Amino acid sequence: MKVTVVGAGAVGASCAEYIAIKDFASEVVLLDIKEGYAEGKAMDLMQTASLNGFDTKITGSTSDYSKTAGSDIAVITSGIPRKPGMTREELIGINAGIVKSVAASLVEHSPNVILIVVSNPMDTMTYLAHKVTGLPKNRIIGMGGALDSARFKYRLAEALEAPISDVDGMVIGGHSDKGMVPLTRLATRNSVPASEFLSEERLQQVLEDTKVGGATLTKLLGTSAWYAPGAAVSGLVQAIACDQKKIFPCSTLLDGEYGLSDLCIGVPVVLGRNGIEKIVEINLSDAEKAHLEESAAGVKKTNSLI
Repeated sequence: MKVTVVGAGAVGASCAEYIAIKDFASEVVLLDIKEGYAEGKAMDLMQTASLNGFDTKITGSTSDYSKTAGSDIAVITSGIPRKPGMTREELIGINAGIVKSVAASLVEHSPNVILIVVSNPMDTMTYLAHKVTGLPKNRIIGMGGALDSARFKYRLAEALEAPISDVDGMVIGGHSDKGMVPLTRLATRNSVPASEFLSEERLQQVLEDTKVGGATLTKLLGTSAWYAPGAAVSGLVQAIACDQKKIFPCSTLLDGEYGLSDLCIGVPVVLGRNGIEKIVEINLSDAEKAHLEESAAGVKKTNSLI
C-alpha cells in the first residue's frame, strides 16, 4: 500500500505521521514545492520510527511526481491555509489552480489512484478534481465531513460531560461555517439520544460551536488547524487501505441522491478498498432536508467561480 501526500505543511505532515504510526502502509511519499521541505519532514518523521514502533517508509520529494508512481491513495492538502477572519471560500482563486495541477499530475503517474481532497474550499476542490481527472465518482473523496463530525463529537462530549468514546454524531452538508449540518437529532450517548440529556438550547449551542469549529481554531492559532485534519485524513486512508467498510460523512459527487445532482457535498458513505463503496441515504427531517438544500445552493454558488 503506497500513499502519497501532496503538501508537506502542518496538515500534510500530520497526516503522514498518523498514517505511519498506524503502520498499515508500506510507503508514504511526501511532496512539496518548497525545495528540501518534504525531504526534511520525511527524514524527521523517519527518525521517530524506532521510537514510535512503525516500519512504514516515509520519503520526500520536491515536486517530482515520478516518485508518486503506483500510489494506491493520494491526499491533496496543498494550497494556502486560512488566516483569521477568512472564509474557506476566499481561498478559491489560488487553490483552484493548485488543485488542478496536482490532481492531473497524480493521475498521470498513478492512473488507478484514489484521491482524497483536503484543500479548501473543499467541496468545490473535490468537484474540480472530478472535472480535471474524469475519474469514477467512487475514487474522489472530500475529507471535510469526517473532520466536522469529529469536532461535533468533541462538542457533544463537552456538553454531556461524557467520555468521547461514549458519544456518536454526524455532520453532513458543505464544509463551511454556514453550510455544515450537524445532525443533533441523531446524536447519541451510548445509543441513547443526546436530547435525553441535553436541553434543546444546549444542543443548539453545540450545533453553533461545531459550525464555527475551524474558524475558532484559526482565530486562536493564527492559521488553519492541523492535528484533527491530519487525523481525519488518516482515518479515511486506513478505511480504504484496510477495506474496513466504515461509514464516514465525506464530500462525494451526487447524482440524484438526497435529491441533489452535479455537486460534491458531505453525506455518509461506506469506505473500502474501492474508495466510496456506497452512498448511504438516511431519512432526514424536513428541517434537515431544508438545511442540506440550502448548503447545496451555497456549494453550487462557489462552484460557479471555478
